[in-house]
Amino acid sequence: MKLCNLIEQAAVMDLSLPPLAVSKFTVLMSLLAKWNRVYNLTSQTDEDKWVSNHLLDSLSIVSVLPPGRLIDVGSGAGFPGLPIAVAEPDRDVVLLDSSQKKTAFLRHAVSEMQLNNVSIQTTRVEAYKPQRGFDVVVSRAFSGLGEFVRLAGHLCVSGGRLVAMKGVLREEELGQIAPDCIDKVVALTVPTLEAQRHAVFINPVLSMVDR
Repeated sequence: MKLCNLIEQAAVMDLSLPPLAVSKFTVLMSLLAKWNRVYNLTSQTDEDKWVSNHLLDSLSIVSVLPPGRLIDVGSGAGFPGLPIAVAEPDRDVVLLDSSQKKTAFLRHAVSEMQLNNVSIQTTRVEAYKPQRGFDVVVSRAFSGLGEFVRLAGHLCVSGGRLVAMKGVLREEELGQIAPDCIDKVVALTVPTLEAQRHAVFINPVLSMVDR
């Protein structure tokens, strides 16, 4: 897995990475390769595609995220939460997943990557009741939009936003929530990845369409 062009690829996404980002991402990719052989943390078996499909895909959203405290729900192997935390070391990031084996990996990765702005929660998203809410609640391949709003909407502070990372957007999925609930849809650019990527920004205060 080659990370030598990561700085240039990030620049294409209007993103300037901190000085230690490449070394931290190198640690992450190495740990993922090691742990994935035993724990099947990602369904993408071709390691050569991890940089584009996981790392760059996660970084593509950083430049359009609202500021503030962020939680990555259904974080899995840490995408997009870990790349966001590396790219924005001053942002408070929580990674949440219900799988103990995945959060064990996340804790090890956070320690090895020396990320002081990240904490881990092992629980189902609907059961998580934090003392403080979040300005940004992000998901990547977690669920449909309607389910995302229903399960994670309570995590947002007043004025906070849900941000769903999606591939091709289909009308039937957009129809799962009230039209006024969607602030905007942003097309994302992912270098070396020939596939559509979008970010859907949702106001969780507005009610879902009854289905």
